[in-house]
Amino acid sequence: MGIGSGIALFVIGAISTFAINLDNAWVDFDMIGYILMGAGVVVFVISLILVLRKRSSTETVRHIDGRGEQVTERETRSDSSTSDPLL
Repeated sequence: MGIGSGIALFVIGAISTFAINLDNAWVDFDMIGYILMGAGVVVFVISLILVLRKRSSTETVRHIDGRGEQVTERETRSDSSTSDPLL
């Protein structure tokens, strides 16, 4: 799920709510449209939060030889100001 999926859910929900004028006893197209629009907003916001947050990864390497154990740890951080995909 991504930003595009959220926008697509919102658009489909808006079409279902405002453009479809079908009356059916067992399906309420307006309610389905409102639910889809709400889900689209939630997916869009969560996707933006995940894209814009800072990311870091830690890699730990352990070497065991005759002399003992050697641990090497490396941390990589990507700053959102230098690698922002929305800029």
